[in-house]
Amino acid sequence: MESIGRYFVFNSEQGTLSEEKRSLPEVGDFELLVKIDYCSLCGSDLHTYCGIRKEANPTILGHEIVGTVIELDKKNEILDLSGSPIHINDRITWTVFASNPKTEGYNPETPQKNSGLYKYGHRQLTEDDNFHGGLASHILLKKDTGIRILPKELPLPIAATINCAIATSAGAIRLCSSINAKVIFISGMGMLGLTAVAMCKEFGAEKIIVSDTDYSRLELAKEFGADLAFNSKDNIVSSLLNLPIDRFIDMSGSPEAMETGLQILGVNGVAVFVGAVFKQRAIEIDAEQVIRKLLQIKGLHNYNYDDFNTATDFIIENYNKYPFAHLIEKEFDFDQIEEAFEFAVKNKPVRTGIKID
Repeated sequence: MESIGRYFVFNSEQGTLSEEKRSLPEVGDFELLVKIDYCSLCGSDLHTYCGIRKEANPTILGHEIVGTVIELDKKNEILDLSGSPIHINDRITWTVFASNPKTEGYNPETPQKNSGLYKYGHRQLTEDDNFHGGLASHILLKKDTGIRILPKELPLPIAATINCAIATSAGAIRLCSSINAKVIFISGMGMLGLTAVAMCKEFGAEKIIVSDTDYSRLELAKEFGADLAFNSKDNIVSSLLNLPIDRFIDMSGSPEAMETGLQILGVNGVAVFVGAVFKQRAIEIDAEQVIRKLLQIKGLHNYNYDDFNTATDFIIENYNKYPFAHLIEKEFDFDQIEEAFEFAVKNKPVRTGIKID
């Protein structure tokens, strides 16, 4: 087996990406060494790269990853979340975090908020802790990482997005409490919003309404199952007030979009905020309307193990039914990391992909 791997180090102080080569780490108890096959650039990667988001520094960016198992702990059988034993050469995806259930205060509903969380693509690079991000040849998966074995026919660009965008969308759907026969309004037609549209369609929504500022994204949303699409630059409140909106999901992070969603929710409505993961102005909430209409407002950051399972099952069953393959708008080779970031920042595609040899 090869003994040397490489990764690209991001240094936020200089704003640089530099390649390093290092000996591959040894596999410990319940750990796996994975050869990374593909990594897509998430919005949070771009925010860190541009200085909008602060992460531990230096770091290895990238957390939307799919790879192949090349070494694993031989003393302990490791099962994926469906109960299947994991073997060498299995193609897998995994949760963006490893969360120790024996930690004091651990909550199985929110393991992503556990103390001492090990989060891939978000850690400081040190001499003893490396190969933990997606812009690398390999990654070492820790104990308590949720893993799923994937069918080999699932395209790598689609598989890579499961463990962030798809799983987060699944978490948003869960927080909606119910989707079947409901009227759903979703703002923000990026990767998460488009996925949420398809999930709502599959889970029996009566009608799906979407908004975005980009007309091409609105057209794309219709291919994912949206019934009505509005440009959020227009005054859409008057058009939607007469509709009985049951669920509102914000994937945009726009204060105006969140305020609009709350305004048009009907009685017993549920609002789920997902997109506002960076500092911005406070939103205005009409407390009287929240009370009189019995509204619930929920927030979601990342996802739990069940959401990850739901997302994996959803993609395996539906990846050919919706145009997920088109969401990776351009691919780059591993040695073109800087070009990939420059393209993503300039063109704002749904996703940019990195093929890793």
